[in-house]
Amino acid sequence: MNEYFSEHHLAHRQRVRDFALERIVPVARDVDHASEFPWENIRAMGEMGLLGVPVPTEYGGMGLDYTSYILTVHELAKYCASHSITVSAHTTLGSGPILSFGDEDQKRKYLPHLASGDVLGGFGLTEPDAGSDAGGTRTRAVRQDDGSYLLNGAKIFITHAGVGEIFTVTAVTDPAAGAKGITSFVVTKPTVDPEAQARVGMGTGGALGYIDGVQAGKKEDKMGWRASDTRELLLQDAHVPAENRLGEEGQGFINFMKTLDAGRIGIAALSLGLAEGAFEAAVKYAASTRDAGAGGKGRLWDRQQTQFGLAEMATDIQAGYHLTYHAARLKDRGEPFSKEAAMAKLFCSELSMRATLQAIQLMGPDGYSDEYPVERLARDAKVCEIGEGTSEVQKLVIGRHILREMEAADRVSAAAATAGV
Repeated sequence: MNEYFSEHHLAHRQRVRDFALERIVPVARDVDHASEFPWENIRAMGEMGLLGVPVPTEYGGMGLDYTSYILTVHELAKYCASHSITVSAHTTLGSGPILSFGDEDQKRKYLPHLASGDVLGGFGLTEPDAGSDAGGTRTRAVRQDDGSYLLNGAKIFITHAGVGEIFTVTAVTDPAAGAKGITSFVVTKPTVDPEAQARVGMGTGGALGYIDGVQAGKKEDKMGWRASDTRELLLQDAHVPAENRLGEEGQGFINFMKTLDAGRIGIAALSLGLAEGAFEAAVKYAASTRDAGAGGKGRLWDRQQTQFGLAEMATDIQAGYHLTYHAARLKDRGEPFSKEAAMAKLFCSELSMRATLQAIQLMGPDGYSDEYPVERLARDAKVCEIGEGTSEVQKLVIGRHILREMEAADRVSAAAATAGV
């Protein structure tokens, strides 16, 4: 994999791995069972800089490239997807829109708090009637005489909606304009768990200035990512100052599509980590477990069927590596990456589901038991095929790019033929 990674990348990955083995592995099972947000580990990751990996140093981040950030998400997911999605959602969806589309005042006001991990951030996009069809946003933002906006609506399945404090949300400012009438805003609210936040030394001491009418709704009881906080984000007569508008009116749709493009690389990395975690657990199990079917005279590994299955998993994981880190490299270079991000997300999310279920099948009753991590990895994998665009949406994105590329090639050929006449 060194064609994608420098020595600095590898050192960063080792630092994340060491933290995961020391701090995450001992608690991953318990926080999953309890659906408990791991405040202590999140604070520790903030102190390490892991909540601001790609944020420039001038805004309090580590100032590393996107590949370093993707390595962080990937490595954490091998051990606990809830920790990994906390970093991913906070960075791509919380900090990302402000870094990419915010003005200088917005960047300096919000990014240092996010990059340091003083507070957590998120992205309010999904609604009851606007999931895969994000252009169907119903939340309204009505401009007031003083230039401010009154927001009303509800966002659902929002990561960090309870524990977080800074959110980019979308709302319709011009109902007649369709997708071009959607605008983005930065809104703030207090955490739902101020005692835990204070206990671990997080918070801003009220420096954010919370917006009345922005509040968390009910917490979701999920199949996977159980230690990640997922709730409704409610906007009820939320009076949002004009300076909290992110970009110009009507730019919200195109901006959140760009945000999701970047986020898909992160979900690909998280999915890849889940697949790799399941693969490593299955290999260790096969190599150390006696084969009862052979009278205990050999290892489960010695079965040709076992080796074939693991060889297929290893090949798929290798392919996922290339798709994911190729997309990250394109983003680092400032080159178009939307199609490649969708391909990586599609392939790796479906790989994570196949690999985790295959690991359970290989391990039999032990794989189905929570004594081993693979059952948790399988539960965590399913949402990767849904979040930040379902597999079906990824196929639509890829298909549109294929058609555009073909049409562009046809235009070039036609122009060349005309010039040669």
